[in-house]
Amino acid sequence: MAYRWMNRGWCVTGTYRTKTPSLKNLSDRGIRLLECDLSNSETVKAACNKLRELCIKWDFIVLCSGTQEPIGSFETIDFDEWKNSICVNFTNQLRFVHELLPNRNVNNKLGPCVIFFAGGGTNNATVNYSAYTVSKIALIKMCELLDAEIPDTRFTILGPGWVKTKIHESTMKAGVNAGDNLKRTMDKYSRNEFTPMQDVLDCCDWLIQSPREIIGGRNFSVAFDGWGTDALRDKLISEPGMYKLRRYGNNFVIQGGKR
Repeated sequence: MAYRWMNRGWCVTGTYRTKTPSLKNLSDRGIRLLECDLSNSETVKAACNKLRELCIKWDFIVLCSGTQEPIGSFETIDFDEWKNSICVNFTNQLRFVHELLPNRNVNNKLGPCVIFFAGGGTNNATVNYSAYTVSKIALIKMCELLDAEIPDTRFTILGPGWVKTKIHESTMKAGVNAGDNLKRTMDKYSRNEFTPMQDVLDCCDWLIQSPREIIGGRNFSVAFDGWGTDALRDKLISEPGMYKLRRYGNNFVIQGGKR
């Protein structure tokens, strides 16, 4: 994403948690990099302070960090690790946005845009991944809340699906604690059955080019939604609750029961 957007002549700044050889390649290409560990609130604040100096007004923020750990049943995992996962996957991502909101470029024609990344668990119970799942679901609802509270900015969240990234290393390392997801992950690797990164980047481009009435407060799936089509655009405009977190079964009423 950094290379793609930099090649358009955009000014791109990114954060990193650990130093890797790829960072030098990014830096050599003119992409500005700041250290930021989402498990540590103080490093988030420090990174945001530097970002405000480097970028007086921002147009787009993408938050794609995530960890599946700790993996295991809620009853057996270490609660402090569980709490730390909530910080990484949810709380400190919102701290990041909260710190930078005053610097958004409200003169952007469509409005500035914040893209979060979602995960699984909205339609079922992802056993042994409670911290990761509840954080991602909270982000989905937070997008809707932010969209309602801050109408001059677009907030949306993207479910990339199974992308071949290092996040799956946690499942492989967890072994039997990962439950059925261990076999599912191994099968994905054996068949090389992943969502292409190109599709994720194309979807992000579509999001930042779309008006608030289309994407605001909504959760999109790269693999399953017809993003970019006129048919989906028209459907989203006509149904304000579509792709938002809702309770299932509200239309079921038992005779004589409370309404």
